[in-house]
Amino acid sequence: MKTIAFVVGSLRQGSYNQQLAKAISKLLPADYTAVFADISKLPLYNQDSDANTPKEVLDFKQVIASADAVIFVTPEYNRSIPGVLKNAIDQGSRPYGNNVWQGKPAGILGTSPGALGTALAQQHLRNVLTFLDMAVLSQPDVYLQFNESSFDTDGNITNDSTKTYLQGWVKHYVEWIKKTA
Repeated sequence: MKTIAFVVGSLRQGSYNQQLAKAISKLLPADYTAVFADISKLPLYNQDSDANTPKEVLDFKQVIASADAVIFVTPEYNRSIPGVLKNAIDQGSRPYGNNVWQGKPAGILGTSPGALGTALAQQHLRNVLTFLDMAVLSQPDVYLQFNESSFDTDGNITNDSTKTYLQGWVKHYVEWIKKTA
């Protein structure tokens, strides 16, 4: 059984990206399990806390460390990743020498009402993850324009073409994990 940790870069109740993450998690093969890493309770990263890491950070890092791979699902804020997502990434990589991201295969997706989806945020995220020594799936990309008719709030995909597209991405990601691991 492989474990995929989902890190969603939005804290908003009813988040489009949370809906996308739930939908993707339901498309994983039977021998894969999804865990959702909660970033909502992480304090802002402060190097002064490295010697006495808060429990919330240790718990978060344990979820990531225990996972075989990570899927990041991010909105785009001001043409980049949200601050809460960057904070979670920083918390997972600190203190120096304790980078839980290192060597993990990463997938990146996102959805937005805008026509470009989350293309620029995903590019920024790729740069950060590559620096942290994560293998990042480069193709296929998922820059999904959010449509109210694509998902329900329980994470079910209600649009057949969207489901086919996302199922194809999941299949490719899982095959890539097998090659990368």
